[in-house]
Amino acid sequence: MATVGCYVRVSTTEQNLDRQLTSTSEYVEHEFDTGLGEIEVYRDKSTGTDTERSGFQSMMSDAESGGIDAVVAHSISRISRSIGDLERTATRLENHGVALHIVSESIVLDPDSKDDPFQRAMYRMLGVFADFEADMIRQRTREGLAARMQEDDYSHGPAPLGFEKDDGSLVEGDDYHEAVAVLEMVLNDNISKRKAADRLDCGRATINRSLDRLELYGL
Repeated sequence: MATVGCYVRVSTTEQNLDRQLTSTSEYVEHEFDTGLGEIEVYRDKSTGTDTERSGFQSMMSDAESGGIDAVVAHSISRISRSIGDLERTATRLENHGVALHIVSESIVLDPDSKDDPFQRAMYRMLGVFADFEADMIRQRTREGLAARMQEDDYSHGPAPLGFEKDDGSLVEGDDYHEAVAVLEMVLNDNISKRKAADRLDCGRATINRSLDRLELYGL
Protein backbone atom coordinates (compact mmCIF):
# COMPACT_ATOMS: atom_id res chain seq x y z
CA MET A 1 0.00 0.00 0.00
CA ALA A 2 1.47 3.33 -1.10
CA THR A 3 1.88 6.35 1.14
CA VAL A 4 0.89 9.42 -0.86
CA GLY A 5 1.69 13.05 -0.14
CA CYS A 6 -0.95 15.57 -1.21
CA TYR A 7 0.44 19.08 -1.63
CA VAL A 8 -1.92 22.07 -1.45
CA ARG A 9 -1.04 25.75 -1.54
CA VAL A 10 -2.91 29.05 -1.65
CA SER A 11 -1.79 32.65 -1.93
CA THR A 12 -2.95 35.62 0.12
CA THR A 13 -5.73 36.25 -2.42
CA GLU A 14 -7.18 32.74 -2.17
CA GLN A 15 -7.35 31.47 1.38
CA ASN A 16 -9.54 28.38 0.97
CA LEU A 17 -7.74 25.05 0.63
CA ASP A 18 -10.92 22.94 0.48
CA ARG A 19 -11.12 22.59 -3.31
CA GLN A 20 -7.54 21.38 -3.59
CA LEU A 21 -7.94 19.04 -0.62
CA THR A 22 -11.05 17.49 -2.18
CA SER A 23 -9.47 17.22 -5.62
CA THR A 24 -6.27 15.55 -4.45
CA SER A 25 -7.86 13.20 -1.91
CA GLU A 26 -10.48 12.00 -4.41
CA TYR A 27 -7.74 11.43 -6.99
CA VAL A 28 -5.71 9.36 -4.49
CA GLU A 29 -8.72 7.23 -3.56
CA HIS A 30 -9.45 6.57 -7.23
CA GLU A 31 -5.91 6.02 -8.53
CA PHE A 32 -4.10 4.36 -5.60
CA ASP A 33 -4.69 1.36 -3.39
CA THR A 34 -4.54 3.73 -0.49
CA GLY A 35 -6.95 4.63 2.27
CA LEU A 36 -7.36 8.09 3.73
CA GLY A 37 -5.12 7.04 6.61
CA GLU A 38 -2.23 6.61 4.19
CA ILE A 39 -2.48 10.16 2.83
CA GLU A 40 -0.08 12.77 4.19
CA VAL A 41 -1.25 16.34 3.52
CA TYR A 42 1.28 19.15 3.17
CA ARG A 43 -0.09 22.69 3.30
CA ASP A 44 1.32 26.10 2.44
CA LYS A 45 -0.37 29.46 2.80
CA SER A 46 1.77 32.22 1.33
CA THR A 47 1.28 35.11 3.70
CA GLY A 48 4.66 36.80 3.45
CA THR A 49 5.87 35.10 6.64
CA ASP A 50 6.51 31.64 5.14
CA THR A 51 8.82 32.56 2.29
CA GLU A 52 10.42 29.13 1.92
CA ARG A 53 7.16 27.17 1.53
CA SER A 54 7.73 25.07 4.65
CA GLY A 55 5.03 22.56 3.66
CA PHE A 56 6.70 21.98 0.31
CA GLN A 57 10.12 21.61 1.91
CA SER A 58 8.73 19.13 4.43
CA MET A 59 7.11 17.12 1.63
CA MET A 60 10.34 17.00 -0.40
CA SER A 61 12.30 15.96 2.69
CA ASP A 62 9.87 13.09 3.32
CA ALA A 63 10.01 12.07 -0.34
CA GLU A 64 13.81 12.01 -0.34
CA SER A 65 13.93 10.02 2.91
CA GLY A 66 11.48 7.37 1.66
CA GLY A 67 8.53 8.55 3.72
CA ILE A 68 6.16 8.86 0.75
CA ASP A 69 5.89 6.99 -2.56
CA ALA A 70 4.05 9.57 -4.66
CA VAL A 71 3.13 13.26 -4.65
CA VAL A 72 -0.24 14.55 -5.83
CA ALA A 73 -1.00 18.23 -6.53
CA HIS A 74 -4.16 19.82 -7.87
CA SER A 75 -2.42 21.81 -10.63
CA ILE A 76 1.00 22.84 -11.94
CA SER A 77 0.55 26.35 -10.56
CA ARG A 78 0.10 24.99 -7.03
CA ILE A 79 3.35 23.01 -6.88
CA SER A 80 5.64 25.16 -9.03
CA ARG A 81 6.26 28.78 -10.00
CA SER A 82 7.52 28.00 -13.51
CA ILE A 83 8.26 25.13 -15.89
CA GLY A 84 11.87 25.21 -14.72
CA ASP A 85 10.70 24.95 -11.11
CA LEU A 86 8.44 22.03 -12.04
CA GLU A 87 11.31 20.27 -13.86
CA ARG A 88 13.59 20.63 -10.84
CA THR A 89 10.91 19.25 -8.51
CA ALA A 90 10.15 16.33 -10.82
CA THR A 91 13.86 15.51 -11.14
CA ARG A 92 14.36 15.52 -7.36
CA LEU A 93 11.38 13.21 -6.95
CA GLU A 94 12.54 10.98 -9.82
CA ASN A 95 15.98 10.59 -8.25
CA HIS A 96 14.32 9.08 -5.18
CA GLY A 97 11.79 6.92 -7.03
CA VAL A 98 8.80 9.12 -6.18
CA ALA A 99 6.06 9.69 -8.76
CA LEU A 100 4.44 13.07 -9.37
CA HIS A 101 0.73 13.29 -10.25
CA ILE A 102 -0.90 16.58 -11.25
CA VAL A 103 -4.67 16.31 -11.32
CA SER A 104 -5.93 19.23 -13.43
CA GLU A 105 -3.43 18.79 -16.26
CA SER A 106 -3.60 14.94 -16.12
CA ILE A 107 0.19 14.69 -15.83
CA VAL A 108 1.86 11.61 -14.36
CA LEU A 109 5.65 11.42 -14.05
CA ASP A 110 6.50 7.98 -12.72
CA PRO A 111 10.16 6.91 -12.49
CA ASP A 112 9.05 3.28 -12.08
CA SER A 113 7.55 3.43 -15.58
CA LYS A 114 10.47 4.98 -17.43
CA ASP A 115 10.67 1.94 -19.73
CA ASP A 116 7.32 3.19 -21.05
CA PRO A 117 8.07 5.35 -24.14
CA PHE A 118 5.33 7.80 -23.12
CA GLN A 119 6.90 8.32 -19.70
CA ARG A 120 10.35 8.81 -21.20
CA ALA A 121 8.87 11.39 -23.58
CA MET A 122 7.15 13.20 -20.69
CA TYR A 123 10.41 13.61 -18.78
CA ARG A 124 12.28 14.72 -21.91
CA MET A 125 9.58 17.21 -22.89
CA LEU A 126 9.60 18.73 -19.42
CA GLY A 127 13.34 19.26 -19.67
CA VAL A 128 13.06 20.75 -23.16
CA PHE A 129 10.37 23.22 -22.11
CA ALA A 130 12.36 24.16 -18.99
CA ASP A 131 15.39 24.93 -21.17
CA PHE A 132 13.21 26.91 -23.58
CA GLU A 133 11.74 28.92 -20.71
CA ALA A 134 15.23 29.69 -19.39
CA ASP A 135 16.36 30.81 -22.86
CA MET A 136 13.34 33.09 -23.20
CA ILE A 137 14.03 34.65 -19.80
CA ARG A 138 17.66 35.30 -20.75
CA GLN A 139 16.58 36.84 -24.05
CA ARG A 140 14.02 39.13 -22.39
CA THR A 141 16.64 40.17 -19.86
CA ARG A 142 19.18 41.05 -22.57
CA GLU A 143 16.57 43.00 -24.56
CA GLY A 144 15.35 44.83 -21.47
CA LEU A 145 18.86 45.69 -20.40
CA ALA A 146 19.72 47.01 -23.86
CA ALA A 147 16.60 49.20 -23.89
CA ARG A 148 17.17 50.53 -20.38
CA MET A 149 20.79 51.38 -21.15
CA GLN A 150 19.51 54.07 -23.51
CA GLU A 151 17.99 55.97 -20.58
CA ASP A 152 19.99 58.73 -18.92
CA ASP A 153 19.26 57.57 -15.38
CA TYR A 154 21.13 54.35 -16.10
CA SER A 155 24.11 56.32 -17.40
CA HIS A 156 24.30 58.72 -14.49
CA GLY A 157 22.27 57.20 -11.66
CA PRO A 158 22.94 54.18 -9.43
CA ALA A 159 22.80 50.69 -10.89
CA PRO A 160 19.45 48.89 -10.52
CA LEU A 161 18.97 46.14 -7.95
CA GLY A 162 21.09 43.12 -8.83
CA PHE A 163 23.31 45.04 -11.27
CA GLU A 164 26.58 46.91 -11.12
CA LYS A 165 28.38 49.27 -13.48
CA ASP A 166 31.45 48.39 -15.50
CA ASP A 167 32.95 51.31 -17.46
CA GLY A 168 29.52 52.89 -17.75
CA SER A 169 27.75 49.69 -18.81
CA LEU A 170 25.37 47.69 -16.66
CA VAL A 171 26.35 44.10 -15.90
CA GLU A 172 24.77 41.47 -13.68
CA GLY A 173 26.05 41.65 -10.12
CA ASP A 174 26.84 38.77 -7.78
CA ASP A 175 23.34 39.05 -6.27
CA TYR A 176 21.46 39.24 -9.59
CA HIS A 177 19.96 35.75 -9.47
CA GLU A 178 18.91 36.15 -5.84
CA ALA A 179 17.23 39.45 -6.77
CA VAL A 180 15.33 37.72 -9.59
CA ALA A 181 14.17 34.92 -7.28
CA VAL A 182 12.98 37.32 -4.59
CA LEU A 183 11.17 39.62 -7.05
CA GLU A 184 9.42 36.59 -8.54
CA MET A 185 8.25 35.60 -5.05
CA VAL A 186 6.82 39.10 -4.57
CA LEU A 187 4.96 38.85 -7.89
CA ASN A 188 3.52 35.47 -6.88
CA ASP A 189 2.41 36.75 -3.45
CA ASN A 190 4.83 34.36 -1.76
CA ILE A 191 6.64 37.13 0.10
CA SER A 192 5.84 40.71 1.09
CA LYS A 193 7.74 43.72 -0.21
CA ARG A 194 9.03 44.35 3.31
CA LYS A 195 10.40 40.81 3.56
CA ALA A 196 11.89 41.15 0.08
CA ALA A 197 13.66 44.35 1.11
CA ASP A 198 15.01 42.64 4.23
CA ARG A 199 16.32 39.68 2.24
CA LEU A 200 18.01 41.86 -0.36
CA ASP A 201 19.23 44.43 2.18
CA CYS A 202 17.57 47.38 0.47
CA GLY A 203 14.61 49.70 0.96
CA ARG A 204 11.04 49.03 -0.12
CA ALA A 205 11.37 51.91 -2.58
CA THR A 206 14.10 49.92 -4.35
CA ILE A 207 11.80 46.90 -4.53
CA ASN A 208 9.05 49.07 -6.02
CA ARG A 209 11.43 50.50 -8.63
CA SER A 210 12.61 47.02 -9.52
CA LEU A 211 9.02 45.83 -9.98
CA ASP A 212 8.60 48.64 -12.51
CA ARG A 213 11.64 47.34 -14.40
CA LEU A 214 10.74 43.66 -14.67
CA GLU A 215 12.16 43.38 -18.17
CA LEU A 216 15.59 43.66 -16.56
CA TYR A 217 14.92 40.42 -14.68
CA GLY A 218 13.14 38.42 -17.38
CA LEU A 219 9.90 38.48 -15.37
